[in-house]
Amino acid sequence: MKKFHLILALIVASASAAHAQGTTAPLAAPSNKKVLIIGTDGTRPDKLEAANIPNIRALMATGAYTGKAHTRMPTVSGPGWSSMLTGVWSDKHGVKNNAFTGKNYDQYPDFLTRLEKLNPKFSTFAAADWEPIVTGVSGGPLISDSVDAKVYFKGHTAQNDQRIADTASNYLAHEDVDAAFVYFGNVDGIGHSLGPVNPEYTKTIETMDKQVAQLVAAIRSRPTYAKEDWLILMSTDHGHVDKGGHGGPSEVEKSIFVLANGTSVAPQTLPDDTEIVDVGLTALNHLGVAIDPTWSMDGKVLALKAK
Repeated sequence: MKKFHLILALIVASASAAHAQGTTAPLAAPSNKKVLIIGTDGTRPDKLEAANIPNIRALMATGAYTGKAHTRMPTVSGPGWSSMLTGVWSDKHGVKNNAFTGKNYDQYPDFLTRLEKLNPKFSTFAAADWEPIVTGVSGGPLISDSVDAKVYFKGHTAQNDQRIADTASNYLAHEDVDAAFVYFGNVDGIGHSLGPVNPEYTKTIETMDKQVAQLVAAIRSRPTYAKEDWLILMSTDHGHVDKGGHGGPSEVEKSIFVLANGTSVAPQTLPDDTEIVDVGLTALNHLGVAIDPTWSMDGKVLALKAK
């Protein structure tokens, strides 16, 4: 498969040497099953639920949701996103700060990279406006260069979140993609500058809701959508204290939301023991990947179908 990265809107060649690494798990292969994980940084569940979010609320109503899921210490983005996408806690993936020092992604890769290692025929995509998620800046990348396409705009601003939404929507609508991760950072930026109790924080969540709608509409516009089985997962990496900021052990910092929607998802409230490490594993499971015990995953596959 031809690989390309979109970094700062420039297309550059990508090496495929990372596919040479093997795995003991049964070989998974692309099928009609597709997955999108939407990540929105620093989004408190209580503020999300109180906002005017008709598009996300529609996904909640027809899907599985909890606002009582949790991440663990330290409640900062490096460990949070690493735990979500690798399926293990920081004692395994090694990331305990936003400098990504001690990272152990060779042993515990993100879910997109793991797919590529299993079978490079999977078509993978990631988009973010926080540098270390997709670039080598500041200790990254969390998502490796073996992923087929990566989009990056520098800085989690309102403008860049919209650029992410526009670019990712175009890709999801028109390209052959099996698995994707799309990250929005501006909610966290406003949380730091103004605090989550400020009305601007709520307004930023409501803008993000419209951007989520773009992604969902793009998927549903695909000419092959009727024959596909999409799972949309959505979550955050941590919360915020009322004055703004995070990193501590308080409930508002550790509480996160998890949302799942798709044709195979039964409407339900997810259990309170749902954790951030469950998200990436649930994505892999939907794609038909058998979770190998030798991977030593900490997360569990969320039960999304009707009992």
